Amino acid sequence: MVEKLIIVESPAKANTIKKFLGKNTKVMASMGHIRDLPKSKMGIDIEHDFEPEYINIRGKGDLIKSLKKEARDAKQVYLASDPDREGEAIAWHLAHILEMPENINCRVTFNEITKETVKESIKKPRKINMNLVDAQQARRTLDRIVGYKISPVLWKKVKRGLSAGRVQSVAVKLIVDREEEIEKFIPKEYWNIYATLVEPNSKKSFQAIFYGKENKKVEIHTKEEVDEILQKIEKEKYIVIDVKKGEKKRSPAPPFTTSTMQQEASRKLGFTLKKTMSVAQVLYEGIHVEEKGTVGLITYMRTDSTRISEEARAMAKEIITKKYGQKYYENRYYKTKQSAQDAHEAIRPTYIDLEPEKIKDNLTTDQYKLYRLIYNRFLASQMSAAIYDTVSANIEVNSYNFKANGQTIKFNGFMSLYVETIDNEKEEEENIIPELTIGQEVKEKNLESKQSFTQPPARYTEASLVKALEEKGIGRPSTYSPTITTILERRYIKKEQKQLIPTDLGKIVNKLLVENFPDIINVEFTAKIEEEFDQVAEGNEQWKNIIRNFYKPFKETVEKVEKELEHVDLEEEVSNVPCEKCGRMMVIKYGRYGKFLACPGFPECKNAKPIVETIDVPCPVCGSKVEIKKTKRGRKFYVCENNPSSCEYISWNAPKKGEVWTPESKKEKKKTVTKRKKAK
Repeated sequence: MVEKLIIVESPAKANTIKKFLGKNTKVMASMGHIRDLPKSKMGIDIEHDFEPEYINIRGKGDLIKSLKKEARDAKQVYLASDPDREGEAIAWHLAHILEMPENINCRVTFNEITKETVKESIKKPRKINMNLVDAQQARRTLDRIVGYKISPVLWKKVKRGLSAGRVQSVAVKLIVDREEEIEKFIPKEYWNIYATLVEPNSKKSFQAIFYGKENKKVEIHTKEEVDEILQKIEKEKYIVIDVKKGEKKRSPAPPFTTSTMQQEASRKLGFTLKKTMSVAQVLYEGIHVEEKGTVGLITYMRTDSTRISEEARAMAKEIITKKYGQKYYENRYYKTKQSAQDAHEAIRPTYIDLEPEKIKDNLTTDQYKLYRLIYNRFLASQMSAAIYDTVSANIEVNSYNFKANGQTIKFNGFMSLYVETIDNEKEEEENIIPELTIGQEVKEKNLESKQSFTQPPARYTEASLVKALEEKGIGRPSTYSPTITTILERRYIKKEQKQLIPTDLGKIVNKLLVENFPDIINVEFTAKIEEEFDQVAEGNEQWKNIIRNFYKPFKETVEKVEKELEHVDLEEEVSNVPCEKCGRMMVIKYGRYGKFLACPGFPECKNAKPIVETIDVPCPVCGSKVEIKKTKRGRKFYVCENNPSSCEYISWNAPKKGEVWTPESKKEKKKTVTKRKKAK
């Protein structure tokens, strides 16, 4: 008989935990949720106080039988799904299916998957936290009601296959609103005047920029204004009238939360949110490294807290003082924002001695990049501030003022390891200004003017959208990635060079939802609901009260819209390809596997065919066109149009002009990749 049965969510997590425990312990994976609302209907019994109708997930029958058998044979069953609301709900559903008594101490959680933490957690099981379960039920129920009530309206009035959601629709609204700001933006002309000046004694030059007149700021808007200023300062003396010296400190950023990790991985590594969370999940669940065996390399990656444990603080101190010196260490505490749940620590490495370079060979390229980012960010968060010496000089010429600002780094502190990237922030450069004294004359070396125009607000990227959602209180750490993935898949937005742009479909659906459901599709409502979910999690609110208060006015609105809203006709995107059967210009449609061409004469003419994308470079084998295709998972590959009939060319990488390719080189490359994987 097995002494202990531990049920986790994923096989990877199960494999890691198995290695920490004795032979009398069995670890199994539930493969995520095992019971959920049905896919074929709403699954909320509105007539009976919004009771959810949970069913066992299709395809998991054999797994459920296996879990039940092992649970019956085990003396003690522990439910160890992830330490968040979703994980708590999974544990609750498992307890129901396994017919475990209520109020039994069966729940264990791991903020980090290390031998010490796992063993210690199993010694202290607790009851399932029903407040967290109810918070998850509240979110799931409300979102299901919104989706199942509004989406059919879109199907009837716009187009089949559309969907709406409490969070996803607000995310689309933010993107559409930004696009409208850009379209309405009127650029304004402005000018700058730059003076390159020389300090006579040292012969060193430096740059000053026009500030104003008689120490009052003056903005220059036209070329005529520039010419007037240049005329008045021509051949006049530049006199230093003020010099200020100071010191500036720059402090490190706190360790990662989910959103800041997603933002920084997007900026520094070019990762999508989905990719970041996928890689982080593996780092959390466990990877084999020579020194430790299979261990989780980072703490739990769904968190909104910047708090770290005292043990982690001590580990950081030890390695910083040893590697960089005592002056580089500073014991830092970061204030977690008021709206944060603060259920877990910030994201950090579990073993500070496992430096990224040491274990690089045990990681894939993506795992190494993200682990190094998390490791360096955490370590830098406990390091000293960088210190700059600053100089500001005010230089007068015929009552006009030019200002020169310079800084030199005095102590690099945390910047020796890591510097946070901030959207639209220019990198700080060292601008050395020579020793200047008040009353001193400096010589003009060069004078130039530059015309510029004010710029519209930047389009959202995945990183900046996550930042906006977090700042506005929309969604929580676990929802950012699936929200953006959903609106991309629904084609409400598209991504071009990392920018998120609303499609015509997205604009139409957004307009319809905002005009007809203004109390739901808005930032304030979505943020308020998130706060109410938090109150449920803290035990201060009953989850069904939220649904009851929401449903009655919502139902009335839906019924009114269904009666009054007129049908919206969507114009099809017309291609330049004629239908070979009837001559009409074919239109672009979207199917399960992406875009395709279809005849607009359907159902009279049912002609349809795939859209074939090609590249400018010819096939390196036969000179024919090279087509771009995608795998089922969406990865691009390149193949000759004559493959497989008369040409073997196929590659993950786009061919280059002059490239020589043979089937043998393809096989050799495949062998090299296989050997590398075996070595790892």
